[in-house]
Amino acid sequence: MPPSDDLPHGMPYRRETRYDPPAALLALQDEPLRRIRYYPDGAEGWLATGHALSRRILADPRFSTAERFVHSPTDLPHVFVSISEQVPPGFFLFFDPPEHTRLRRKVAGVFTVKRMKDLEPRIAGIVDGCLAVLRAAGPGADLVREFALPVPSLVICEMLGVPYADRDAFQRNSTDMLDLSLSVEERNKAMAELFGYLVQLVPAKRADPGGDMLSVLAADGDLHDVETAGIGLILLVAGHETTANMLGLGTIALLEHPEQLTRLTADPGLWPAAVEELLRYLTVAHNGVMRIAKEDAEIEGRRISAGDHVTVALQAANRDPGRYEHPGDLDVERDAKGHLAFGHGIHQCVGQQLARVEMRIGFARLFAAFPGLRLAVPSADIPMRSEMNVYGVHTLPVAW
Repeated sequence: MPPSDDLPHGMPYRRETRYDPPAALLALQDEPLRRIRYYPDGAEGWLATGHALSRRILADPRFSTAERFVHSPTDLPHVFVSISEQVPPGFFLFFDPPEHTRLRRKVAGVFTVKRMKDLEPRIAGIVDGCLAVLRAAGPGADLVREFALPVPSLVICEMLGVPYADRDAFQRNSTDMLDLSLSVEERNKAMAELFGYLVQLVPAKRADPGGDMLSVLAADGDLHDVETAGIGLILLVAGHETTANMLGLGTIALLEHPEQLTRLTADPGLWPAAVEELLRYLTVAHNGVMRIAKEDAEIEGRRISAGDHVTVALQAANRDPGRYEHPGDLDVERDAKGHLAFGHGIHQCVGQQLARVEMRIGFARLFAAFPGLRLAVPSADIPMRSEMNVYGVHTLPVAW
């Protein structure tokens, strides 16, 4: 173990290029698990960058998400520190079993592969409607505003039973929750407003139920209204933020890798594999995931003490040359299964199958409808979401 003064400070997160993790982060891959210093006080903790090791930590019940996070791996106010200060009831992402198991089970059955297959015609209809709006807006339209954001927003609003007419408020609050340039207080305020909105919606669902998920949860006698709202908060935020950014960032990645796009348009059967590769290659959850050791643990000969913070750098793990050959290349025919873009273990994204369907249908129909799609502004002028907890593009002007 190196002397404390020699420890790296934090997890490098500032990128030099649009698609690649920071060079300083990739340079740490020679040691898949290492000590680092955390912000703001220099407390020592751990950083995992290896693929196999990251999977092991994420699946290990000795590492908790339920403890209060007081340190951050970046010099920005960190989202985990923010949320851990006031975890809403039902927000099972920050619970351990058995509470996590009880709450996640309430929604896991909705997101099975079969149910997502049944939803495909409806998702295709939503995609086609958004593509029609994009075409009507004409060349120079913002693909994020007209397509990438409304597709998953419409889908998750319909599934949850959240009025899409309220999207401006919940999209603003969910964006602020994930904006690491804002203070902890500002992000907590955004989360409280969105949670309060959902708390008010639950009794209305019970009084006038429909076939949506909030109505079903509101009728569940095992759940309090605030727990139902907390579950809704996770699904509403995660259900549109990550997929929207994958649709936007994936579009520009394919436009800037035309040889890969040509392979896809020549063989649409490649789209399922391409979605997995884009998830691996882009890894929009680019600030890592956090765990706290509940007890002493030995991982590959390193002793992690109870109470230690551990950051799993998903974007580094997905670029591990020990797992993927030429990991810095985008290859839509690669077998990218086993990537960690959705996490791993009991906290692996509950809506991952929905996200896959939305991306597969969304990308395929977008490039089929607009075979001449291109950027409408110089690539360097496209604003990136570098200081957001979910990476992507803020706007994406396109032409055809």
